[in-house]
Amino acid sequence: MSERVLVQQLQGLPDGPVVVSGWVETVRDQKKVQFVILRDESGAVQLVNPATRPVDPSVAEGAEPQDEAALALTDLISNLSTGTFLTVRGELKHDERVKLGGVEIKIGALDIAAAALPETPIAADSGLDKRMDWRFLDLRQRRNNLVFRVQTTLEHAFRTYWIERDYIEVHSPKLMASASESNAELFEVPYFEDKTAYLAQSPQFFKQMAQVAGFGKIFEIAPAFRADPSFTSRHATEFTSVDAEISWIDSHEDVASMQEELLQAGIQAVKDKHGAEIEELFGLEVQVPAIPFPRIPLAEARDIVKARGYEIPRTDGDLDPEGERQIAAHALETYGHQFVFITEYHPEIRAFYHMRDEETGLTKSYDLLFNGVEITTGAQREHRVDVLIEQAKEKGLLPEHLDFYFDFFRYGAPPHGGFGMGLARVLMLLLGQDSIREVTYLFRGPTRLAP
Repeated sequence: MSERVLVQQLQGLPDGPVVVSGWVETVRDQKKVQFVILRDESGAVQLVNPATRPVDPSVAEGAEPQDEAALALTDLISNLSTGTFLTVRGELKHDERVKLGGVEIKIGALDIAAAALPETPIAADSGLDKRMDWRFLDLRQRRNNLVFRVQTTLEHAFRTYWIERDYIEVHSPKLMASASESNAELFEVPYFEDKTAYLAQSPQFFKQMAQVAGFGKIFEIAPAFRADPSFTSRHATEFTSVDAEISWIDSHEDVASMQEELLQAGIQAVKDKHGAEIEELFGLEVQVPAIPFPRIPLAEARDIVKARGYEIPRTDGDLDPEGERQIAAHALETYGHQFVFITEYHPEIRAFYHMRDEETGLTKSYDLLFNGVEITTGAQREHRVDVLIEQAKEKGLLPEHLDFYFDFFRYGAPPHGGFGMGLARVLMLLLGQDSIREVTYLFRGPTRLAP
């Protein structure tokens, strides 16, 4: 294993013996020379072999004996199928004429780890559903590989931001005895002794428990589940939720300020590490957002959308997807900003634990839109247990079903708030994709449970 080097390291090595491993991307089998493009997790390199062909028996009399090893290597390369994983030992040579990195490897020996079937089930023009059926092949594409390197950089930057500010990382349970948001959109799971558990919709209750426990500032990046039969480009039944919660806040503005700093740090890290490659493969320039993000109260946002010629059909007072696109277009035109906070939501369209402003009666909460799509809900939470119970009753929730949650607040609680953000939505919008399926390692939706 120690012999192997990554393709990205080849340019820094001197000419001479080298060992690389990867999968066959293409084979060009010409009469006098053979070329193989080998790709590994870091890049691609050209392999070259002077072809040795069998001599025509009719003209072979008096000819020199042929090199059997060279003949076997030529034949092996001729029969390589796309996707075959192999190790090559050969001679590295720097040559500025080689377009692929300015280096190539003259093949000495090939060791096939696992041969691929000759017929590939997907092609460059295959539809998204078929590509999802063969996701492990789809992910070999350089463009798709980049998505998950971007994801890694983004998550690392988020964690770095929080850890440098003394946040504690938590891992909350995903099996729950009751709902965290409402009784809707829950997956039921049979549990021991005829009990029923539920897959967590969010870590909301346990984020708040950490505040009552005196943790102060916490974050979590983990799965969440919604039994929502939506077939939109931005919904999934299992997704990665990015959550944070902080104590001793004055309002939801403290949460919003933290989140915009977090996003600025994350996107800056992506631009610094992957900006050039994103521009090459996705055709867009990563824009690092300026702080502060614009803020627009919901009522004002609805008026702006109406003035732009769109009538929101929803009767609950919230924005619909087209309304979100319209107010985002306004923010871009007016403020030159891809992000916009929509604030001051009515309690009827917010969770029972959102704190309400005593003067306006509106919640101290926000939604954050990124390029016209909602990626976050954030709020100051209600920490006064008597108020919290009354707000739950207003929503038709039975206090006895939430008694374990209310217990958190019966023994003292600081003013606190936080947000939950969909990681796939952020990646989708950051990379200009049309669906979260493009940026999810293995997508789960109402009709997809495999692979």
